Amino acid sequence: MQMIRNFFKTFLLYELVKGMALTGRYFFARKITVQFPEEKTPQSYRFRGLHALRRYANGEERCIGCKLCEAVCPALAIKIEVAEREDGTRRTTLYDIDMVKCIFCGFCEESCPVDAIVETRVFEYHGEKRGDLYYTKPMLMAMGDKHEKQIAEDRAADAKYR
Repeated sequence: MQMIRNFFKTFLLYELVKGMALTGRYFFARKITVQFPEEKTPQSYRFRGLHALRRYANGEERCIGCKLCEAVCPALAIKIEVAEREDGTRRTTLYDIDMVKCIFCGFCEESCPVDAIVETRVFEYHGEKRGDLYYTKPMLMAMGDKHEKQIAEDRAADAKYR
């Protein structure tokens, strides 16, 4: 009996008809393709994109030079040098991130005790040569200044759900 059933399935191209029915069912369904440059999909407030260094409200940089982010980075993408200022506090003189090495794991963000290094929602960046993806402290501070409003909103949303 099974052999006869298999013969008719083969003879009548049952698998082909079944596949065409599935194709026909989705042919008239609503399309879900996003035309990327014009349309953007919503992002989570926890999206991990390009890094940024933040400042306090008075304009002073947040980073205290504890080097926890450098120590916890599994890809060794962060390089920090620290110097002591006249008032006795430590601040970074060098804060570089090599985006070619970075795996965007978020460990640097989680380890920071003063919320100085964050990962923004920016994912549209590129470099034509390796040096273009080497972000220095001024570049990271500028990124933080530019996106501070969105960063603050994401931090508030994250605090609400914790």
